[in-house]
Amino acid sequence: MSINEFNLVRHELIGLKVEIVKCTNKQNIGLKGTVIDETYNIIKIETKDGKKSIPKNITVFKFTLPNGKNVKVDGKLLVSRPEDRIKKKFPRW
Repeated sequence: MSINEFNLVRHELIGLKVEIVKCTNKQNIGLKGTVIDETYNIIKIETKDGKKSIPKNITVFKFTLPNGKNVKVDGKLLVSRPEDRIKKKFPRW
């Protein structure tokens, strides 16, 4: 199944383009890059300035899908191990 705006939170995020649109840490807002790793609480992004670790629970991400669509996701929905997200029920997805 290909990744789309309806199944994004249940999919692999590594390799997707991402931008931070909202975060309690104001320094992270506007940060753009590619997702290179993901843990339970952190998404690691490769930016033009190097690698950054972004906490999921305080951030709203805008992912760019391979088909070119942009999807905003509250990081609180992503807080879990990536392999466990496929089992979760999500209100919007």
